[in-house]
Amino acid sequence: MDKNFVLLLKGLKAIGAGSACIGLLGSGIGIGIVFAGLIKAYAINPKLKDELFNYALLGFALSEAVGLFALVMSVLILYT
Repeated sequence: MDKNFVLLLKGLKAIGAGSACIGLLGSGIGIGIVFAGLIKAYAINPKLKDELFNYALLGFALSEAVGLFALVMSVLILYT
């Protein structure tokens, strides 16, 4: 292969991996929203502490899964 083509391919992979990492930003925002909602709901009705915390953990897990998926896709783009 041509040397310039290899350099172009490496550059495009880096751009693609960086673009795939944008999902991590959304994941961080989602986690912040989940826990902000937990604090607000707990302030309104402290009796539902256990139930609210369970829902918050579910929301955290789903948001984190999307972030990890974006990170895995970024690594796959970069190293394949």
